[in-house]
Amino acid sequence: MIALYLVGILGLALLMVVHETGHLAAARAFGMRVIRFSIGFGPPLWRYQAEGSETVYQVAPIPFVAYVQIAGMNPFEEADPDDKGSYANASLVARIVTIFAGPLANYLFASVLFFVAFFWGGEQVPTTTVELLDGPAKSAQMHNGDTIVAIDGVKVTDWEQMRNLILARPGRSVHVSVSRGAEPKTFEVVPVIREGRAMIGVAPVYKQVSIGFRESAKRSVEWPARVVANLVIDLGRVITGKERPQLTGPVGIVKEAKRAAERSFTEYFRLLAILSAYLGGFNLLPFPALDGARLGFLGYEAVTRRKPNAKVEAQVHFVGLLMLLALIFVVSSKEIFGHDDGLADPRGAPSAMPAPSAHPPR
Repeated sequence: MIALYLVGILGLALLMVVHETGHLAAARAFGMRVIRFSIGFGPPLWRYQAEGSETVYQVAPIPFVAYVQIAGMNPFEEADPDDKGSYANASLVARIVTIFAGPLANYLFASVLFFVAFFWGGEQVPTTTVELLDGPAKSAQMHNGDTIVAIDGVKVTDWEQMRNLILARPGRSVHVSVSRGAEPKTFEVVPVIREGRAMIGVAPVYKQVSIGFRESAKRSVEWPARVVANLVIDLGRVITGKERPQLTGPVGIVKEAKRAAERSFTEYFRLLAILSAYLGGFNLLPFPALDGARLGFLGYEAVTRRKPNAKVEAQVHFVGLLMLLALIFVVSSKEIFGHDDGLADPRGAPSAMPAPSAHPPR
């Protein structure tokens, strides 16, 4: 049990390391001097500096935050205009690439993880064997593990066909034929309308189906884009008031990673891939302290051809960081102590993250 929680924590830490490694690699490629690479925030618990290297690698006590300290990035430190290793003296292109490299690293790493998950574990395909949710099927005495074989005498061959047959019968009595072991049974079920759809309250049991190298590679390219697209769509729905914000903090994500690892390491890799793509997209949002806001200031410089006030920018990012830390603390407290006021997403993952498949309960 504890080992699986550790697996979840290490998975989240890995995504932060990948993100900061993107920043570090780009900074070094443009000749910038990297002073510190920190996993966690605060005074170091462990540190390492290779002989002849300018970079200190460390682990600090405040979790779920990581950063790369690049020389010249802090406007409150003395800046030497002749220092070629300073971020402040680097070209605009170099600074843009250095900031963008973190989210890009997460996005590309998501593709790698998706490929591993698909090639190693295959695809999850919904079957007509069901798990019961609260609803008409449960009231009709259907059991978990029943396999639906027909709807109103129409033979069922796959989940999507069964779904369409139920959708076409809102409010009508439906005869659901199932196989329970070797014993056939038929239940009379009246679908209910939820979210504008007819449902009998069942979810599919999934089976793993192997897919080849080419299909795995194709999906490893498609799925990160789907994650980011869902993030944008969900944010749009929140901004327009069509949906309440649903937040999951690091504690909830670790719990979900632990549950995924319990099911299989394929599911674990798939979840990490979703989180990595999500982290890449989320960091590009124009919120203070995120990479997106830093790119916004650089965009201002590109358009006006003059640098923004560095100290004002630093103060904006500092306030944003405090807000993010406060939000993480509030959400994590609710997840630890179990107080749910509707902020937590019932899937236990960021609301913009897609579910493992596109097959909702019926």
